[in-house]
Amino acid sequence: MKNVLMVLAISILSSGLTLGIYKYYIEEPVTPVRDVIIKEASFAKQVNHPNYYPDITNVSSFKDAADLVRPTVVHIHSSSGDRYDRLFGGESSGSGVIVSEDGYIVTNNHVISGAKEVTVTLNNKRTYEAKIIGTDKTTDLAVIKIKKRDLKDVKLPMLQFGNSDDVSVGEWVLAVGNPFNLTSTVTAGIVSAKGRNIDILDGAYDIESFIQTDAVVNPGNSGGALVDTDGNLIGINTAIITRSGRYEGYSFAVPANLVRKVMQDLIEFGEVQRGFLGVTIKDISDEIADENKLESMDGVYIQGVGEESAAEEAGLQRGDIIVKVNGIDVKSSPELQEQVGLFRPGEKIAVIFLREGKLKSTEVILKNGSNTIALGEKRSTSGFLNSKENLLENLGIAAETLDDDEFKDTEGVIITKIDKDGIIEGTNMEREFIITSVNNQKISSLEEFKDAIVDAEGEIVLDGFYKKYPGEYSYVFDKD
Repeated sequence: MKNVLMVLAISILSSGLTLGIYKYYIEEPVTPVRDVIIKEASFAKQVNHPNYYPDITNVSSFKDAADLVRPTVVHIHSSSGDRYDRLFGGESSGSGVIVSEDGYIVTNNHVISGAKEVTVTLNNKRTYEAKIIGTDKTTDLAVIKIKKRDLKDVKLPMLQFGNSDDVSVGEWVLAVGNPFNLTSTVTAGIVSAKGRNIDILDGAYDIESFIQTDAVVNPGNSGGALVDTDGNLIGINTAIITRSGRYEGYSFAVPANLVRKVMQDLIEFGEVQRGFLGVTIKDISDEIADENKLESMDGVYIQGVGEESAAEEAGLQRGDIIVKVNGIDVKSSPELQEQVGLFRPGEKIAVIFLREGKLKSTEVILKNGSNTIALGEKRSTSGFLNSKENLLENLGIAAETLDDDEFKDTEGVIITKIDKDGIIEGTNMEREFIITSVNNQKISSLEEFKDAIVDAEGEIVLDGFYKKYPGEYSYVFDKD
């Protein structure tokens, strides 16, 4: 028995020794493989997590936002006003977002570019005429307004602006618009990226810092709303990247903060009041990162500083790397252009930058394109139309009492000239329009026309007709 136990013990020790030698000297080391167990977090824990976003299965969150947004998104149809142009594609359509109760609407410039006639169809299928307030090619944005006489005392539903700087990649969003003329179509997706430059705008001062999303956007969605799950406007849907002409997964929206600034400028001034740093810039390359011993590729490199520019006066130099504007990180050139584009000439921004490896800060008073801090003249006709002296010049027209054998039984005033960028030109009226009434008051002479304009208050409606076009036409502008 003792011999058996001894043999067994020797066998065990021998086996262990052999296994140990193989394990430590012969066998190749192998990375340990561990089972990965994913546990579903409870709902309460998800809500408290700082990076939590609504679950896509939570349909009620999308429903509430969709119900809030759909009444504020409109269908826009625009045309050149020439019936011959219409035969050759002189019409376009898209979407727009109501941003005020009295009818101001934000859309894309390319939706109404070149239009003489613009109509707006609300979610309730009511259709109104609209006038173009202003356009901006550098951001592809435009503002139109439903004519006051059509709205009467109706107050429109309007969308509230969100803060697009607070939008995060991965956040759920909704796109609302009118693709293929299908009214109020809602799609959901996430924010895929921010600060995207896709090189679709053609100009030296264009701002492309788009919010990229995978929410489905198709032709007709242009000018529509991109909103968060609370129904706040975070962008205006503008473009898609596609090889087929239809949605392929990449949609782009102008950030709401930039939209709001451009909108306010167009309403107040008729054109964008753009503030400039006065620098040439480029993104951080490997070479720049190595030269400056940067830990990341974030920031914008200053290649040059203009003489007497805002940047020069603030002490910025060639070789500086801008990393923040007003506390907002700027990781690329588009993001810097976006942040600076939010301000007007004469306004001050705080800039944090790297110079020789050290963080520095300065305050920059932005300038305009002419290197001054002056703003353009505000859009206003107040006082200009309260006197018959220089009235036609202030309206931007030449006119005379109608004296035409073809219209012996018609009294009125014929427009013989329309000045570019004048008040009347802004109504899209054409030359040789015959005005027969002002605010429903019949006129028979140029003097009566002037009297009617001087006596009018608020909105002025000019009714009449053209020799060369059938039907009656109306043009509207605000006196005050």
